[in-house]
Amino acid sequence: MPALESVFKAYDIRGTVPDQLDASICRAIGTAFARFAGSRRILVGRDMRASGEELSGAFADGVRATGADVVDLGLVSTDLVYFASGRLESPAAMFTASHNPAGYNGIKLCLSGARPVGQDTGLDTLRRQAEDLLAEPASPAPEGSRGDYEQVDLLEDYAAHVRSFVDVGGLRSLSVVADTANGMGGLVVPKVFSALPLDVEVLFGELDGTFPNHPADPIQPENLVDLKAAVVEGKADVGLAFDGDADRVFLVDELAQPVSGSLTTALVAAAMLEKHPGATVLYNLICSKVVPETIEERGGVAVRTRVGHSFIKQVMAETGAVFGGEHSGHYYFRDNYRADSGIIAALIVLEVLSRSDRSLSELLAPYRRYADSGEINTVVDDPVGAVEAVATTVAASGAPVDRTDGLTVDKGDWWFNLRPSNTEPLLRLNVEARTAEECEQRVAEVLDLVSRSSGAVRSGGR
Repeated sequence: MPALESVFKAYDIRGTVPDQLDASICRAIGTAFARFAGSRRILVGRDMRASGEELSGAFADGVRATGADVVDLGLVSTDLVYFASGRLESPAAMFTASHNPAGYNGIKLCLSGARPVGQDTGLDTLRRQAEDLLAEPASPAPEGSRGDYEQVDLLEDYAAHVRSFVDVGGLRSLSVVADTANGMGGLVVPKVFSALPLDVEVLFGELDGTFPNHPADPIQPENLVDLKAAVVEGKADVGLAFDGDADRVFLVDELAQPVSGSLTTALVAAAMLEKHPGATVLYNLICSKVVPETIEERGGVAVRTRVGHSFIKQVMAETGAVFGGEHSGHYYFRDNYRADSGIIAALIVLEVLSRSDRSLSELLAPYRRYADSGEINTVVDDPVGAVEAVATTVAASGAPVDRTDGLTVDKGDWWFNLRPSNTEPLLRLNVEARTAEECEQRVAEVLDLVSRSSGAVRSGGR
């Protein structure tokens, strides 16, 4: 029986195909999820990866074996699946490995209304149930007791939903370059933007899960090279970089300068507070200080959260927050069933640009108050132990220690967060300071502290 601990992560299921994830495992997970969700209907979607059709088909077979019906959404983006879960009030499964290389696949799960299923809200239970099913497979269900199967196309409905977040009549003819990296943005972006007065050029719009042009991971600067060149060559107003399942977006301004997720969060937060005065806005604890500053300056209520969609969606439900942003490029909207959508965030930025006579770089200038390191990933033998060792050292020095998510130390003019990855065997470091020079110096200090505290640094990278 295959052990499933390696593929069940904090927020989703993910692994290499077929050695970690195959059809038999997905069939068992489908049965377990149908029983766990307790619904008569389960939605299933997939991205463009070559293994997606087989794995999602096996999952659907496992669902139908319980008597539950399957609605096949076909090739879709993850945010479209969340929309479908909310609109159809049904649990859903999205087969994707997001930004991971071609050899990976995975499953993102949600309950009716796009409510997240994470480690603490069902994934551990599903893992145990799936392992039991793999150990003792159930007898095939009689054909008459199997659930029904139908295919539904919600792309047009989703595109209209996305456009509802802005005043379409107020948009002007901006020049936009969208790098969809052969991911699902190649399907969704043209459909959303085709009805808008925008001049849009799509790079690598062909759906191809082998990612022949560059990885679908826009948080890595090297994957923005093509987009930056196209923005400069075409004199575009903005560039948009989507990840593989198109739920995240990163911006490039008209000068081909990347825009961090924190700055995008600040810009969108300001726009949302203009539409919803006094509203609550969430930001995760690795966002720049400019985010809570902006929220409060615009009359909103800023609420800090842990990193990760399951935590943010829960706090959104508790507080009624209208919007939430993560430094990693995930943007959550109350009126999108509290789910994240990169393309909704992108469209709101385009609306802000349309209403201004300034360029994106000029609009962002007031938000560029600090220098940040970006996320620096370091491989250590024991990420959790390394964080604990650093926390002990920092506490002994008398510095304030925040253990909300990993370790956050705020020294006023600079701060850092150090936490184990929830999906990979990595230690993640984010540092922010007043200047680039000081930020670089503080990064070196913290990495040296990690090395001395853990004694196990093997390699690193951003």
